[in-house]
Amino acid sequence: RPFILRRRKDQVATELPPKIEITRNVTLQGTQRELYESVRVAADHLLRRVLQRQGFASSQMSILDALLKLRQVCCDPHLVPGLPVPPELLGAKLEDLQTLLPGLVDEGRRVLVFSQFTGLLARVGDLLDAQGIAWLRLTGDTPVAERGALVQAFQAQQAPVFLISLKAGGTGLNLTAADTVIHLDPWWNPAVEQQATDRAHRIGQTQSVFVYRLVVQGSIEERMLTLQQRKAQLAESLLGSDPAEAGKFSVAELEGLLAPLVDEGLPTGPESRTLR
Repeated sequence: RPFILRRRKDQVATELPPKIEITRNVTLQGTQRELYESVRVAADHLLRRVLQRQGFASSQMSILDALLKLRQVCCDPHLVPGLPVPPELLGAKLEDLQTLLPGLVDEGRRVLVFSQFTGLLARVGDLLDAQGIAWLRLTGDTPVAERGALVQAFQAQQAPVFLISLKAGGTGLNLTAADTVIHLDPWWNPAVEQQATDRAHRIGQTQSVFVYRLVVQGSIEERMLTLQQRKAQLAESLLGSDPAEAGKFSVAELEGLLAPLVDEGLPTGPESRTLR
């Protein structure tokens, strides 16, 4: 593309209310912490053998699979196939949601909850049922004919919480009835999360939109956010964004992602905020 002309949303939709971004740090404890370290050590050993045998360029599928398991443990160890997890174990993020979501609903908030893991959304639905909170869900398994009715039901305030898979509902939906967005797990490409957030923060929105990101402190998730920021700055400097490039990283970055879990993360304090 020899010429690029781009206008940012804040230049076009100057009437949009503020968007307040909040990172909620959660800490892995006990069994979940032990499971994270066991999966991390196994992934580290496996990838060292694969890289030595195949080289970095030919090992992308093995790398992504290993990192996927680590990210699943951060969200909920029950998501990892074959991992011996006590049935009663409730992950740190779900424990945080047990407090966060009822408080938001009591305040009259309308909440979008995004995750790329449909199994995690199902677990959140179980928590909401136990707390007596009405909810809707849209994933890739939702028939196309039913999606419009779900959007209309949320816009009509028939339920305060809408659970949405990132790929199925990250674009094309108008959900301006929401004033709160929760991202349960970070994604490699920051533009994908931005598009999901913009289901609520778009023309027609009259309220400030609060965006929460639940991040396991000192884990692969926090290191992913560092990569996100770096790649976002690169995309900004090039006046564009290439989703294919967003998922690529170097050997040194891979070693950082597989580093041991640490107690001190990048943000300071229980929450870090950005007002835009």
